[in-house]
Amino acid sequence: QVQLVESGGGLVQAGGSLRLSCAASGRTFSNYVKAWFRQAPGKEREFVAAINWGGGSTSYAVSVKGRFTISRDNAKNTLYLQMNSLKPEDTAVYYCAAAISYQLPISAGRYKDWGQGTQVTVSS
Repeated sequence: QVQLVESGGGLVQAGGSLRLSCAASGRTFSNYVKAWFRQAPGKEREFVAAINWGGGSTSYAVSVKGRFTISRDNAKNTLYLQMNSLKPEDTAVYYCAAAISYQLPISAGRYKDWGQGTQVTVSS
């Protein structure tokens, strides 16, 4: 099992930037995929981005592609999400998640381990 703790959320104006971090501890494997999901009030949890163990393969939701960048530092056991050009519709609780997979799943059900979430609020 992997323990995940997110940080870096906050309040930012539209057009601004935030960098989320997710610190991992516990068991890690070379085929662990890490991902970011988000959930806005009254909506289902949705996929944001995913990255494979080596960082050479990434996947993004259409809504964030070109604005968000996912990365990881395996030496520090930390996952990142750089969010630029933020929009009010990006407001949500952001979760990091981990899955043992050789693919980049976009379904939340494929991820076993989850953090507690960090709130991101973008004002207009």
